[in-house]
Amino acid sequence: MTDSETPAFLFDLDGTLLDSVYQHVIAWQRAFADVDIDPALWLVHRRIGMSGSLVAARVASESGRELTDAEVERVESLHGAHYQEMLDAVRPLPGARDLLLALSGADIAWAIASSSSRSEADALVAKLNLGMEPTIISNDEVSTAKPDPAAFLAAADRLAVRAGRCIVVGDAVWDVLAARRAGMLAVGLLCGGRSASEFEQAQALRVYADPADLLANLDEIGVLLD
Repeated sequence: MTDSETPAFLFDLDGTLLDSVYQHVIAWQRAFADVDIDPALWLVHRRIGMSGSLVAARVASESGRELTDAEVERVESLHGAHYQEMLDAVRPLPGARDLLLALSGADIAWAIASSSSRSEADALVAKLNLGMEPTIISNDEVSTAKPDPAAFLAAADRLAVRAGRCIVVGDAVWDVLAARRAGMLAVGLLCGGRSASEFEQAQALRVYADPADLLANLDEIGVLLD
């Protein structure tokens, strides 16, 4: 990124713009219980941000059980059903709507790249009440999910900006790792329940508490709204 270029922002969704991480953790716990797997919740939490199939396979393996492809698909489907039951409890994170509208008002490009299905992503984005149709890349539109960079690269392509101009904003180290593999910078948010040290070890550019904190400190990453 050169000094003359304004960055484009690529946002994760769950835990970054919406306070939905713990609903996902409980939904996964219930899905695993349905197939007689009882993982420790911290094992589930640290995998949130990956694709559903990766969460299902990795957590089951770490709990002592290897799943077939059909079983992975079933657990993923069960998770989706349990998550839908809790969707009403999901709320935007502090400053999420203000941050996105501020970027739009300053003509700064941004998009959402989520590991959720398109239907889940649309339901979550509706809670932000943006009054506009944002650019969204969902897990349905890429063949591989985070920590693979496919979603972020697809989002950059949709915005017609080069990867080196993008700043990824996410709440998981998987977002940071995917960003680095895509040749992008990354900012970590603590509102998904990860620690600052995890982001620092993953080489995030900066770490902020939540979208409101990022909005208040955009100048630290070279973005001036005025």
